Amino acid sequence: MPMINFIEFSGREHQIEVPAGTSVMRAAVDNGVPGIDGDCDGACACATCHVYVDPAWLSKTGERTSTEEELLSFASAAEPNSRLACQVRMTEALDGLLVRMPEGQH
Repeated sequence: MPMINFIEFSGREHQIEVPAGTSVMRAAVDNGVPGIDGDCDGACACATCHVYVDPAWLSKTGERTSTEEELLSFASAAEPNSRLACQVRMTEALDGLLVRMPEGQH
């Protein structure tokens, strides 16, 4: 199973193993990672799962959808490597994925 490395704004780390096909948001919520709420339950309708994907992994996570782009435009502290965790699905190729949470999500 692929592993996700979550890093809270405070620096606290969480390593979570999840089945391929699981969204990064679902992995965080199901494993109690603070800072990712997933209020819309993965429908790409809020932005409470905003994360920063480590630049080394960004190209492997795919392109943002237009809806994701729009929601991120309203997120505070959005960066070029911002993604909505509900829109990134884990694959074996993403084993070791590193994501960080913004300051407002801790």
